Parts: sequence; structure tokens; C-alpha cells
Amino acid sequence: MAGAVVIGAGPGIGRSVALRFAREGLPVTLIARTTETLTALAAEIGTALALTADVTNEKALKTALDTSVREHGVPDVVVYNAAIIQADAPGELSVERHLAAWSVNVVGAITAAAHIVPGMAERGSGTIIVTGGMPEAVPAYTSLSLGKAGVRALVSLLDTQFGPSGVHVATVTIAGPVAKGTPFDPDDIAEHYWRLHTQPRAEWTREIVHKG
Repeated sequence: MAGAVVIGAGPGIGRSVALRFAREGLPVTLIARTTETLTALAAEIGTALALTADVTNEKALKTALDTSVREHGVPDVVVYNAAIIQADAPGELSVERHLAAWSVNVVGAITAAAHIVPGMAERGSGTIIVTGGMPEAVPAYTSLSLGKAGVRALVSLLDTQFGPSGVHVATVTIAGPVAKGTPFDPDDIAEHYWRLHTQPRAEWTREIVHKG
């Protein structure tokens, strides 16, 4: 098995997804912006490859992905879980802050997918899953609503282009705030990622919405 790559491997969904795939025996690569974020989770998994990269830094993200490929091969599954979650109404953010949010919420996912999916397509198998949200746009979360709409469009584009080559591209859309012990418990949400990855090709779905 070539393993799983979790980008945005912080506490919450990133941790739960990484542990879920590790439990199935897949080698796991963790990518996050800071070493502090990675240390505890890597220790918890025990054998994870922990790499630091800011998803807005194209060179750093590609380098981390290349390191994962050298260690484990072209991954079986890549999960993009990075996001900037902030409250902002229309007109509140500067252009720079909107671009910063878009870079994390959408562009990092494009960078990762464009770098990894061709290898999956050449092999004829693989899964790309992006963490989605905001099934309905909310004015109080403008930049996040725009970003998650962008993610949904990106998944559709990648599925159209690479689905015929055997790459399953999907999103898990989370319709509420993630917290342990609630209907939006990250361990429960992580099950969707595993389900998408293991779906038979004839049953592939592009989106699972977790409504709690």
C-alpha cells in the first residue's frame, strides 16, 4: 500500500482522519504548517512521516508531497483539510485577507491535486478527498462560504478530468462546527473519508454531507 497523505493534519478532523487510515494499516504522511502541530499526532500514530509545509507556499507543499512519494510511493489517498475559518461579513476583509483565505481554502488544494493526481491517473487508481463545508452560503462567514464553494467546483472539475482514469475525487461537506462529543464529532466524520476511499468504482459519490 502506498499510503495516505493528510494535508492540514491538525487536531480535529485532520487527526481523526489520519488515525482512521493508520488503523487500516496504511502508511501515513502528515503535512502541517508548524512542527508543534505535527509532533503530538505523529507520536500518537507512531510511524507517520511528519512534514512541515505552508499550503500557500507552492514550492514547500510540492517538496513535501515529493518527499512522501519517495518514501511511500504515489499515495493511495490524499486528504486536503487545510482551511481558514473566520467570521467576516461582505466588505469587512481587505483584498489581501481575502486572497490569503482563498489561497489556503482553495489554491492549496489545486496545488496538491495537480501535483499528485497525474501519478494516480497513470497508475489507474487513487482517491483525492477535500474537506468541504458551508452547504449554504452564510453572510457572516463570507470568505469561508466562497472558499467552500470553490472547493466544490474544484472537486467537480477534477472528477470530470481524472475520474475516467480511475481517480475518485470527492468532498466531505461538514454542515456545522466540529467538536468532540457532539453530532459533529471528528471521529464520526472521519468515517466518511474511509467510506469514500473504499467505495467500489461503480458506487463512487462526489460528495457526502455530514449534517450531524
